[in-house]
Amino acid sequence: MFSGIIENIGEVTAVARRTGGAQLAIRSALRKLATGESIAVSGVCLTVTRARGGTFTVDVSRESLRRTTLGALRVGTHVNLERSLRLRDRLGGHLVFGHVDGIGRLDSIRPEGDSALYRFTLPVALGALLVEKGSIAVEGVSLTVFGCTARAFTVALIPHTTAVTTLGGLRTGDRVNLESDMLARYVAKAVALNLRRYQRISPPKAN
Repeated sequence: MFSGIIENIGEVTAVARRTGGAQLAIRSALRKLATGESIAVSGVCLTVTRARGGTFTVDVSRESLRRTTLGALRVGTHVNLERSLRLRDRLGGHLVFGHVDGIGRLDSIRPEGDSALYRFTLPVALGALLVEKGSIAVEGVSLTVFGCTARAFTVALIPHTTAVTTLGGLRTGDRVNLESDMLARYVAKAVALNLRRYQRISPPKAN
């Protein structure tokens, strides 16, 4: 589990394609990484398979390559990194699981004072899980939603966020990993199940 507060920006140094997926080597300033621990790479929860010096490796399944932007990573690409939370850590963002719901696309960037408004388009199924002032993880970064519709949402990025994450390097048309708030997923499923149950037991209306 993560909080969406990025610890470091890493750089992909090697990409090895395999029949069952891929292996990535990433150089970062994170130290004391241990084999077997979880790490979020641009919002995707992965397992460290080896850590040596300033580089670590992770294996990416074929499913993760299909459902996230990791399949497009190349040597030299920068990625957001966050180690998993410990029970004594402060929760500065929101609960992020590293389970990507879908891929969005940056639609526009509009400066507003010192900040910038980033508008993303997204799949309709994911748009149904967003609410005004709710939380969303974009490339693993915890952000607050506003101006959301069924097909798009907007977030405000302050200079600090654009400086310490990869979001500052995004350009219009770039694809991003999106993860909705886990609470929204459970509420949506519970409502859908109860609605179907009600429809089954509700007697037909008389003409």
